[in-house]
Amino acid sequence: MELSECTNKVVGEIHVRPVERSEEARYQGQMASHHYLGALPKIGETVWYVATWREQWVAQLSLSASALKCGVRDRWIGWDFRTQYGRLKLIANNSRFLILPGWHRPNIGSRVLSLTERRVVSDWQTRFAHSLLLLETFVDPRRFYGGVYRAANWMELGLTQGYRRTREGYSAEASFPKRVFVRPLRRDARQQLLDPNRDRFQLTGGPKIMLNAEQMRLLPQCFKTIDDPRRSQGRRHPLSVVLAIAAGATLCGMRGYKATSDWADALGQKARERFGCRRESGRYVVPSESVIRDCLIRIEPGALDLALNAWNQAWGAQDEALAMDGKTMRNALDDAGHQTHIMSVVGHDSKQCYAQKKWGPCL
Repeated sequence: MELSECTNKVVGEIHVRPVERSEEARYQGQMASHHYLGALPKIGETVWYVATWREQWVAQLSLSASALKCGVRDRWIGWDFRTQYGRLKLIANNSRFLILPGWHRPNIGSRVLSLTERRVVSDWQTRFAHSLLLLETFVDPRRFYGGVYRAANWMELGLTQGYRRTREGYSAEASFPKRVFVRPLRRDARQQLLDPNRDRFQLTGGPKIMLNAEQMRLLPQCFKTIDDPRRSQGRRHPLSVVLAIAAGATLCGMRGYKATSDWADALGQKARERFGCRRESGRYVVPSESVIRDCLIRIEPGALDLALNAWNQAWGAQDEALAMDGKTMRNALDDAGHQTHIMSVVGHDSKQCYAQKKWGPCL
């Protein structure tokens, strides 16, 4: 049998499947040893795949959460930041792709990608209860041309700006731009990503937004006119900053004090600076969950309503219809010991709160 026929036979017998839990240590070990970027932890919505030939491991790849920001991708899709943030989970990023030593043969890489594409939508639906519409990846042009992705019919959209995400936010200076490739998983992927009907994709919760730098800086200014009910002694964080972070977390889809605090803890140093957080030992710090809870319980909802009107006028969506909603806040008692009841007027399309009022106790 000629070499080309042998290679074609091997390629035809390759299978792709998710990595079993008992195989994860082996997967991570080989990724750390052979991939130039090393291994990645499994965080959030992530699936690890292995390609095999007669029980031998041929290649490994990881699909995980999409990039929060990518200019050429976002322009290609055509969405705005409001639509984008609520639908990023419909995109998966091919964050690692490794052909193992001894298996660098023609067509193997593109075959592995093709087999992965065939099953990833079903795997994502089974594991995470929602579909996928698009795959993306970034290729370092200093090392690779992207031939495997081109051979598998991925589209090159252009280059990133070269900024990378760090624990402190995004890098201050651009480094080396990456080539951006995408692979639609259905013909109308772009149209579906812009579809206003969230229910068809099992997207739960209200639509979310992704705050930009200008919005982060504006939010604290909205709360400057609210009097601080706390004693001056022991205040570490300005009230306007605490309320801005709470509002920012809510706009980004967080619900509850714990989720708000976790969102604040995850903010990078650049974002914390934009919110006006205090600086301690050379780093910006965010208020704790107890501080956020204490401030929100003490503030009159009507005052918050007036303060947020400024933000809504600048950034709020136009709603053709409004809805009224009422709720009783747990663990929030007024001076008389009654539970706090809130009535809200919410935009039907944007899900933004236009008015909010504390109600009397239910007797």
